[in-house]
Amino acid sequence: MRLIAALILIPLVVGGCANQGLRDLRNNSGGPDEFIVAPVGALEQPQDYATLPTPTPGQANRTDRYPLQEGIVAVGGNPAAASGPIPASDGALVQHASRLGVTPGIRQTLAESDADFRRRKARFTQFRIVNVDRYNQAYKRQALDPDFVADQWRARGADTPSYPPAD
Repeated sequence: MRLIAALILIPLVVGGCANQGLRDLRNNSGGPDEFIVAPVGALEQPQDYATLPTPTPGQANRTDRYPLQEGIVAVGGNPAAASGPIPASDGALVQHASRLGVTPGIRQTLAESDADFRRRKARFTQFRIVNVDRYNQAYKRQALDPDFVADQWRARGADTPSYPPAD
């Protein structure tokens, strides 16, 4: 009887020790991974092979795609302006967004504080018998209840046209 209990409990205990981080985003289906294949531009036959540029291994290719520039064009922007200064037409937007000040290096600061927060939350959650979503465990107290928030705004008289009407 002890042997059977040990054979059942040992795999459960050892399996609970695996720490996959907050989210395990691996594809375990065994099927094809659509993110491995990157679409490229159409191949073209040049008019004259003598005028082709010298190959540069590991560098950009004439058929490479540039997703950032393609995204800018898709939403009606100018990809040439993406790396330049802020256009005058967006000056009011930038001024309003930075009216309370801009913290330099905010992304790095937030990344470090988030890593510290997750490290503190993970101290006693390393051992689980079944798989759980560590992300939801860590951020549960910071999540908003959309129904509660919508009801609060409705009670104050705010219009919520995109939210389903109250019963």
